Amino acid sequence: MIAFADTIIEPGVQTELTEVPDGLEPLAIADLARLNGQKGDTEPLLVVLRDGRRLQTVRDALRFFAPELAVIDIPAWDCMPYDRVSPNADVTARRLAGLFRLAAGEKPNMVLTTIAAATQRLIAPQTLKARGLALRASAVAQMDAIVAWLEENGFSREPTVREAGQYAVRGGILDLFVPGEEAPVRLDFFGDTLETLRPFDPETQTSSGRLERLDLVPTSEVALNPDSIRHFRQSYVREIGVPASGDPMYEAVSEGRRFPGVEHWLPLFDDRLGTLFDHLPHAPVVLDALNHDARLERLKQVRDYYQARVDAQEANSFGAPPYRPLAPERLYLTEDDWTAALSGRSVTRLSPFAAAGGTEGKLVVSLGGRHGRTFAAEREARNSNVFDAVATHVKALHDAGKSVTIACWSAGSRDRMAGVLADHAVPNLRMVDRWAEVAGGRGVATALAILPVESGFETETDAVIAEQDILGDRMIRASARKRGKDVLTEVTSLSAGDVVVHADHGIGRFLGLKTIEAMGAPHDCLELEYAGGDKLYLPVENI
Repeated sequence: MIAFADTIIEPGVQTELTEVPDGLEPLAIADLARLNGQKGDTEPLLVVLRDGRRLQTVRDALRFFAPELAVIDIPAWDCMPYDRVSPNADVTARRLAGLFRLAAGEKPNMVLTTIAAATQRLIAPQTLKARGLALRASAVAQMDAIVAWLEENGFSREPTVREAGQYAVRGGILDLFVPGEEAPVRLDFFGDTLETLRPFDPETQTSSGRLERLDLVPTSEVALNPDSIRHFRQSYVREIGVPASGDPMYEAVSEGRRFPGVEHWLPLFDDRLGTLFDHLPHAPVVLDALNHDARLERLKQVRDYYQARVDAQEANSFGAPPYRPLAPERLYLTEDDWTAALSGRSVTRLSPFAAAGGTEGKLVVSLGGRHGRTFAAEREARNSNVFDAVATHVKALHDAGKSVTIACWSAGSRDRMAGVLADHAVPNLRMVDRWAEVAGGRGVATALAILPVESGFETETDAVIAEQDILGDRMIRASARKRGKDVLTEVTSLSAGDVVVHADHGIGRFLGLKTIEAMGAPHDCLELEYAGGDKLYLPVENI
């Protein structure tokens, strides 16, 4: 464990933790969580990371550095600000499941989240406690009441349950698939008694095993019940104005129907929204490197998307019922809100650099880490073998009395790496599953671990060489959502008549943005014209 001073996590203490390269961050975070836990009955460490990819990297690395620590994830929505689509049900379930666990008094060692999630308003703690539903086998339970809860909280009724967020009623049997669970569950009733809870295969519909308890988590942060609908209608008129004739969202909510993207009007359903900081009012906070830049970029993104919606509404360029966005501060934290949320807390900021100016009034602690060696030059050189260079470097590290760990992305890549290094005379190769196994091999063994970090690091006692340091950057296929995240703002800068190229359909002429109603919901589409007058309407969310 890194030897931190006890004062590093105290209310009101601002700490700059310097010389912490990316690969070392998860280890530093783990040791900060351990230190926080030693202080007794405290709230978990709240770790705010720059984005979802970084959250996943840190989460994966913690399984190696500190597998004994209990961790809760609170991810951000996987849709853009002011989108026409709702966040994925699995993402919402992960968010709400984590918040429910905190509300129930569970005390993990840390909570991992992102800037996007931490700067967004969400269900307040007092509201959240009334949203959950716990079911127990052999207990009194009314099927009608459970079905009403499912409808209110975003589940969809289907003839057969095959996907998360669905439920089906068949006589005295209720099938449902809670997002985040591995399998759907079959509830068997006898009168008002819930006799059994049995997981089943969604493909074969055959059940196996039994559960004693099932915790239901909403698939949406918007609850649709008479009180929330009435509140929405009143708030809509007060904040936005009289609804336009044929406004599909207003009509859907008024009729108790869930509308795609309705979560972006969450403040209209509840005046008592809170923030993640309200759920952890005294938790010490850790901010990773680039956190400040990520937050400013997020604020800019929110403003840009809001302005794009306002401009489109004023120009009436979509040719459909207008999208009437709420002001950014209604759903997102302002700069003043962020400052107030951190006020009085222990805040530790991580930096890969040595201490510089601007640290007055802050506790500065250096971990003495630096980025590890990369082998880019050897990869490019014609007369050099990169693995010979790795073997030479490993020997030098051992001679300096350091532990050496080769961090691999998967079990398969670890096996392949072990074979290649053995062929290049790297001695004493040893497979390890956790960081605690590495310390005993300082100066002797070379550990190979499943540790998916993008870059290695060195300290006075330890060295980690990442697979990417040796082989180069991995090819990562960006998701469709990632590629299309800036479509709304970028497309509105195009002019009618501009020539565009579609990967599948070839060269066409951009006619403008048009909103097409499908399945009762509007979708922003690019209108493209091809030879012969053929037209293609391409939904923005599918780009």
